Amino acid sequence: MTEALRYGVIGTGMMGTEHINNLLHLDGATVTAISDPVAESRDWAQLAVGLDAPLTRFADHRELLASGLCDAVVIASPNHTHHDVLLDVLATSHHVMVEKPLCTTVADCRAVVAAADQTAERWPDRVVWMGLEYRYMPPTQEVLREVRGGTVGKVRMVAIREHRFPFLPKVGNWNRFTRNTGGTLVEKCCHFFDLMNLIIATPPVRVMASGAQDVNHLDEVYDGEVPDILDNAYVMVEYDGGVRAMLDLCMFADASRNEQEITVVGDAGKVEALVTEGIVRAGRRADGIGRVTERPVHDPAIRHEGLHHGASYLEHVAFAEAVRRGAPPAVTLHDGLMAVAIGEAAHRSIDEQRPVLLEEVLA
Repeated sequence: MTEALRYGVIGTGMMGTEHINNLLHLDGATVTAISDPVAESRDWAQLAVGLDAPLTRFADHRELLASGLCDAVVIASPNHTHHDVLLDVLATSHHVMVEKPLCTTVADCRAVVAAADQTAERWPDRVVWMGLEYRYMPPTQEVLREVRGGTVGKVRMVAIREHRFPFLPKVGNWNRFTRNTGGTLVEKCCHFFDLMNLIIATPPVRVMASGAQDVNHLDEVYDGEVPDILDNAYVMVEYDGGVRAMLDLCMFADASRNEQEITVVGDAGKVEALVTEGIVRAGRRADGIGRVTERPVHDPAIRHEGLHHGASYLEHVAFAEAVRRGAPPAVTLHDGLMAVAIGEAAHRSIDEQRPVLLEEVLA
């Protein structure tokens, strides 16, 4: 494919508009169509591409899919719509990137994975990409390079801290309720469970979690309902081979210098990333106590920083390259399924106050 890739964006709230802003900086890409049932969101998309720019606007994603205007689509609609929208997309030849989480339940994730597999023979060159852009944050990529390069030796422990501000307002306040999001540990933390899976590279086996809604959104009421989303949790994940990973989540920690910190420790050393500051530290046990290197990390290829330190732009570069080369996706729907499975197991662990085996949620 030598002509510009024509993109359609399904769902043009905050994240859909973020994708549009990234695509506008991508060589050989043009946003030709968008769909959203909310007129105001369609206006946001038009504003992003330019008030005078040509853009075909639909209220229904099925009209976009039938229009013939797009080669690839990005699904950025609310979490609870992903299952139905993705099934509609997978019934077409469109390349697709679906925002996290893949779906709000493991059952729905399994259904869309099966649909992708069933239609792959009909469109063997179609790229179906799971949008997990945190993999592409430059400090995180550098941690992965250090781990793959042997700096830490055999990985034994992974710790991820996200201390941040509360959930932002979304259209219709859909993200205030677990039934729409899958729960905080699915909606927000699937990113981090995916990073754990990527770093450790063996199957997760057991999840133990403690969490609650202690501070945020308790004074909000929508249609007579108070939001029910967790705002803090500790989640420990045990992996095949004995590696342990830990998530420390707090969503009322606005006064944090680094929103995310990632630490990987092995039998030979340690590497850590301060994601917001863009700093990576690494040290080896053989070099002695306190001998640690520290360096700033930035990718000069980033043309748009956006909401995720340039990660969404880099992910779109990788997706477009896969489409043009007919290559398989670097991030698969199965990756999305496993990240949701850990989140679902963590919520079950909190609700039932017990460790939960992954085989229980994957059964």
